[in-house]
Amino acid sequence: MTAREKSAATAAPVRVAVVGAGHVGATFAYSLLLSGLAAEVVLIDVDEKRAQGEAMDLAHAVPFSRPARVWAGPLSDCAGAALTVITAGAGQKPGETRLQLAGRNAKVVRGVAPEIARHNPDGLILVATNPVDVLAQLAQEGSGLPTGRVLGSGTILDTARFRWLLGQHVGVDPRSVHAYVVGEHGDSGVPVWSSASVGGVPVAEFAEQAGKPVDQAARERIASETRRAAYEVIQRKGATYYAIASGLVRLVEAVVRDQRTVLSVSTLVERRHGYPEADGVYLSVPCVVDRSGVSGVLRLGLDDVERAALARSADVLREVRAGVERGG
Repeated sequence: MTAREKSAATAAPVRVAVVGAGHVGATFAYSLLLSGLAAEVVLIDVDEKRAQGEAMDLAHAVPFSRPARVWAGPLSDCAGAALTVITAGAGQKPGETRLQLAGRNAKVVRGVAPEIARHNPDGLILVATNPVDVLAQLAQEGSGLPTGRVLGSGTILDTARFRWLLGQHVGVDPRSVHAYVVGEHGDSGVPVWSSASVGGVPVAEFAEQAGKPVDQAARERIASETRRAAYEVIQRKGATYYAIASGLVRLVEAVVRDQRTVLSVSTLVERRHGYPEADGVYLSVPCVVDRSGVSGVLRLGLDDVERAALARSADVLREVRAGVERGG
C-alpha cells in the first residue's frame, strides 16, 4: 500500500454539515446521501424537531442508497466537517427578488458564521442562502476565515439554466454547451455570450450550422428566461430546490475529491483577477474549486458590453451591502 493509499485508508469519514433543514437544505442532504460523497451528514436547524424529522427520514433511506450516518445536531457538530453548507434563512416569495431578502437573512448568516468557524476552523463554508453573494461576503467577514475558504453557490444555477436554454435552442445536450453567467446570482447576472461555445465551436457559428441562429432576439429571450427562471418556478410551486441541491452536490464533489473543477461560484473578486470594476465585491466568475476551496480565479475575455454589465452588477451588490449595513 502506498503512502497516499494509507493516508486515505486512515482518513476521517467525510462529514458535511447542513445548516438549515428547509426545502433546499433537506433536498441537498438527500441528494448528497444518494451521491455517496459523504459518510456523515448532520442537519442543524433552529427548529430542532424539523431537523430531527428530516434526519430520521433520510436515515431510513440509507438501506436503499449508500452507507452513511445521518443525524440532527447542534452547531458544534460541524466540527471536523469538510464543508458546512448554509441554506438557512427566509425563502423567496412569489414576486420577491433575492435582494429583498438581504436584511432578514443577513441576521441569520451573521449569527451562525462565527460559530461555525469557532467549532470548525479548518473546514470550508459554502453559502447558498439568498442573496448569496452579499451573504457569502458577510459569512467570510464574520467567520474570519480566508476568502478562498468561504464561497457562495453564486451563479452555478444561473449558468446551468443558461446552458440548458442554449442547448434547447440549438438542439444539443446542455452538457455540451460551455457558457457562464457572471456577476450577481439574480436579476443583474451577465450571460457571457462572447465565450459561449458548443463542443468547442463558438455558439453563434454552431447555431448557424444547425440552422438555428442566435440573433439578437434569441439572445434577449434566452437571457430573460435565464433571469426569470426562479420567479417562474416559485410562482408555480412556491420554491426552487432540486436544481440548486444538485449544484451544491457538484460543489461538494469538487471539494472532497480535490478535482480542481472550474465552476461559477461567488468569491471575493479583486483588481488583480482582471475585473477592476468588481474590486472588493463577492460575486461570480469562473473559479477553480478544490479541497482548499477557491484556489484560483479565471479571467474571462469579456467584451465591452459584458464588462459594462458586470460593472453594473457589482454596483447593485455594493448598494445592497450598504443597505444591509445601514439596517444593522
